[in-house]
Amino acid sequence: MSDPSPDNPQAVSINIVERISQRSADDWDACAGGQNPFVSHAFLSALEDSGSAGAESGWRPHHLAIGGEDGPLRGVVPMYLKNHSQGEYVFDWGWADAYERAGGRYYPKLQVASPFSPVTGPRLLARPGEDQDAVRDLLIAGMKETVQQYNLSSVNVTFPHEADAKRLEDAGFLIRHGHQFHWRNEGYGSFDDFLNNLSSRKRKNIRKERKAIKDAGVRFETLIGDDIKPHHWDEFHKFYVSTYDRKWGYPYLTREFFDLINERMADQIALVRAEEDGTAIAGALNLIGSEALFGRNWGANSRLKFLHFEACYYQAIDLAIERKLDRVEAGTQGPHKIQRGYLPVRTYSAHWIRDEGFRDAVANFLDREKQAEAGEVEYLGELSPFRRSTD
Repeated sequence: MSDPSPDNPQAVSINIVERISQRSADDWDACAGGQNPFVSHAFLSALEDSGSAGAESGWRPHHLAIGGEDGPLRGVVPMYLKNHSQGEYVFDWGWADAYERAGGRYYPKLQVASPFSPVTGPRLLARPGEDQDAVRDLLIAGMKETVQQYNLSSVNVTFPHEADAKRLEDAGFLIRHGHQFHWRNEGYGSFDDFLNNLSSRKRKNIRKERKAIKDAGVRFETLIGDDIKPHHWDEFHKFYVSTYDRKWGYPYLTREFFDLINERMADQIALVRAEEDGTAIAGALNLIGSEALFGRNWGANSRLKFLHFEACYYQAIDLAIERKLDRVEAGTQGPHKIQRGYLPVRTYSAHWIRDEGFRDAVANFLDREKQAEAGEVEYLGELSPFRRSTD
């Protein structure tokens, strides 16, 4: 790829990397940082090496890299060539349909993301240094140039940090707003400390839910690192697949993927396991970052009431308090999370569309959507279970 910033006096080599294994883990992670496991070399390489992300699943790696051939990587973007919009959690099927009915070709497109992971994190990954911001600008220019060279419709960046979203907006990307539900650790020393900040009715309801699960004889354990054995992944993968089957979804993550993350990043995995009468009935997969616990996948072969809330929300809060993490990010959807202490938080996606006419149409849609989204988040915020100062 040619240098998208020829006025830059420093020579820059910008390349497309079709397998992350073509770059060393140390080099990639020096750009990605250690805060968010979903952009780490270990996680992304496990997706590729297991066949979870690849040409067959419609997630063909096309990572953007600055440097790295005769010297260290200076910047990278986890990027994928896609011929569908599945597994993204920011839905653009309506855009694709409208553009193709107008005679355009929406697919293939570029997707900047951590595949199958609706987790906010850095997307413009630049090695720390004086030129870090300049490298990020070069990465953005490289993304646009890739769209032009491959004759693609667009590049779409999902769940970037707010700072990356702002930089992308300044570079001409359209910004889309969404929301998720996150739990914040206000320095709690125990789960009861958290409960004491809730209104009396909400506090009693959570205690009732937890007691019902305990009285049903369900036992929970959270496995981390070497405590996670292959038979635990056998159990969890069955739960994971069965949950997708019930929801008419597609289980992208292969059984091998779980072995690979266990091999490459076990200390960043927290696997919640639920047993009834000595038999596993449910599991919840979390990844541990430097500041947050990220709830990712869940599955169960039991319809026991409150099992999902305990496995995915309350066990996560317990672990975040124990590890003094700032927050729990519980993924997409679910206004029911509010009553369990998970409040709405704005998320972002950024979109650069090559066709100017189509870009204008999408921009008009996003202006209206942002107004509706802001109103919904304001309404959801009023449902907070936390005690008000007048309570």
